[in-house]
Amino acid sequence: MQVKEGSSFGEMGDLDAKNSDLSGLRIDRERRQGPPGRWKRWLHLLWILLPVVAYAGYQIVVARITPSLKVNVDVARYLAGTDAAVELVATGYVVAQVKADVSAKATGLLKMINVEEGDTVVKGDVIAELENNDIMAELEVTRASLKQALADSLAAELNYNRQRELKSRGFTADEFLDNATAAYHKALAGVEAMRASMKVAEVAYENSIIRAPFSGTILIKHADLGEMVAPLAAATSSKAAVVTMADMTSLEVEADVSESNIQKVTVGQPCEIVLDAYPQRKFSGCVKKIVPTADRTRATVLTKIVFNEIDRSVLPEMSARVNFMPTEDKHQVEPATQTLVIKADALTTRDGKQVVFKSDKGYARLTIVIAGRRLGNLVEITSGLSSGDRVILSPAGGLKDGDRVEEVQSQAG
Repeated sequence: MQVKEGSSFGEMGDLDAKNSDLSGLRIDRERRQGPPGRWKRWLHLLWILLPVVAYAGYQIVVARITPSLKVNVDVARYLAGTDAAVELVATGYVVAQVKADVSAKATGLLKMINVEEGDTVVKGDVIAELENNDIMAELEVTRASLKQALADSLAAELNYNRQRELKSRGFTADEFLDNATAAYHKALAGVEAMRASMKVAEVAYENSIIRAPFSGTILIKHADLGEMVAPLAAATSSKAAVVTMADMTSLEVEADVSESNIQKVTVGQPCEIVLDAYPQRKFSGCVKKIVPTADRTRATVLTKIVFNEIDRSVLPEMSARVNFMPTEDKHQVEPATQTLVIKADALTTRDGKQVVFKSDKGYARLTIVIAGRRLGNLVEITSGLSSGDRVILSPAGGLKDGDRVEEVQSQAG
């Protein structure tokens, strides 16, 4: 009995131990249904930030591997003094108002040429001469014929006077006097004919000599010894002009002024002329003439500006910029102030607004500006830029704010 009771108590102890072990393996459903743990919240945050980080990394990689756009830049700067006081700026060229392509009046081989480029000649000087031996021979024959005609006319005159004297004394008939009179007048006509023939020969000889039509400077020599020249170059082997010459005292600047600004220009208006060859020098001048017609294709009016003093350094066909200055009265009322300018081709339009792109540490920065006067290839900037700002010239249509750029050339205005 005692043994059974002891054995039952042992079995109950074993059963309690097993129950306690199983209770440790039971799932706590209340704990499972509770709020998420801290690690789950970090996991959710990671899933949210991962696309953002990936996109930012993609943009950085693309930005680094995308090549920079090579651009030219200009530096915004101030104009002061007379440069800032100009009413209008136009560009043009130095043109000689007295200029000619000198050619021969006859066709022939060039036998002699006496000038080179840069030589100065006086009106009537011999520039060149054609082969003219045949013309000279013809001229000599004509001169000899004229001498013979003069001798015949002298003999006819003596006979006429003799017959007239005999007739007055009644020693000859009218028939002899009439014949002597006719012979005398015929001899006189022969003299006139020979003189005309000699003039023709002299003109032919003179046409073989090329002379300077006015005093000036030889600019271009088109032909050389042994070449065929002609009044009109009818064949590829012939030259029409022997030299090109110009009167250097007739140099003027011909500038095209837009129709919208022509009202700012008046005859006699003072000007400053700046040649591209000498950008630091300023030549004084004034408006000589406004040509009374417009160029419909370019919407411009041709204006001629004369130099107050001609300088030997000024040459035909040089590029020039003309600053049209205000009148003295207006200049006193409106004193010159500093003007901030950039090159006009730096301006562009975005969303209907005038903008420029500044080059800033390798990136393009879109900047809205307010433009003022057009000063030739420059434009006044009244708002949006400061002196020293570097602006991109001729920005591409697809250029955007923040694009990478690389400066390849910096241009002074």
